[in-house]
Amino acid sequence: MRFNFIAGLALAMLPAFVTPASAADKVNVGVLRFVSSGGLFLAQERGYFKDAGLDVNFKYFQAAQPIAVAIASGDLDFGATAITAGTYNLAGKGVLKIIASQGAERKGYDGTTVLASNTAFQRGVTGFDKLAGTSVAVTQVGSSQHYMFGQIAEAEHLDLAKNNIKPLQGIASMVAAIKTSQVDVTLLPPQFAQPLVKSGDAHYLGLFSQIADYQYGALFGSVKMVANNKDLVKRFVTAYQHGCSDYAKAFLQKDASGKPVVNDDTKAAAALIAKYVFTSLPPDVATDKIIHSAVFVDASGKINLADIERQIQWYKSLKLVNPDVDAKAFVDQEFTK
Repeated sequence: MRFNFIAGLALAMLPAFVTPASAADKVNVGVLRFVSSGGLFLAQERGYFKDAGLDVNFKYFQAAQPIAVAIASGDLDFGATAITAGTYNLAGKGVLKIIASQGAERKGYDGTTVLASNTAFQRGVTGFDKLAGTSVAVTQVGSSQHYMFGQIAEAEHLDLAKNNIKPLQGIASMVAAIKTSQVDVTLLPPQFAQPLVKSGDAHYLGLFSQIADYQYGALFGSVKMVANNKDLVKRFVTAYQHGCSDYAKAFLQKDASGKPVVNDDTKAAAALIAKYVFTSLPPDVATDKIIHSAVFVDASGKINLADIERQIQWYKSLKLVNPDVDAKAFVDQEFTK
């Protein structure tokens, strides 16, 4: 009887001495349903965020700039998307930080594709050197597509001011515009460009990476988060880097002839990413589309500061970024060392 009494007393007192496992830190992350966010999706699917004590909730957007605005307003803790002129202006005001890289254009890898509408192609818009005076669909003025078209114009010695840049606010509208020849040209990620070419709804002109390397995507963090919770930010970025490393291993290997290696690891990673990118397609179809539209992502998530500074200077030349914006004030490379 005495043993039972002592045991019962011990059990009754147990909660006072046992500390429950701490709850995971909840974070909201803004993303687009693009393959370039594959590092995030793999980190989520493979439990890297969970292992880091994080409960990650993805919020989905249709264009890059609204993600930056949501971070600045406090609605998001992090966001991964293309860098725009508007993003740089917000960062210059001290409301968000660039803490890692995301997608990039690299020679030898699939990436942003330049397309001509059927009408424009028939009119003679058949290559980069034929783009003078064309109308160009982009998400927004100052978007990554705007920047890339500007780089093509410089390389081909075209007068960008004579092109009609048409901001359509989202990828779906750009796809519709090129299909119906409402615009002459657009620039799209491979997951959207390839079906248009295959169906005969647009003509392939080339890849932007023929012109230059370009870090178009970044992982952003709110200034409040970076300043007040560096441990959480470090855990988030480290888990994200693990996902980027998995992505690079799965999709960026080449064989002796320079062709992408597709193996069991590739298929497994593609199946996980497909659940986030092609939500309405059968799993086997979606997995195949991911494999054939994978873009370049730096395995370490490190930031190319020099390229970001080049982008800012170009935007400043068009008066789309404020003169006092300085990349060194908001690019934080501490977390990807």
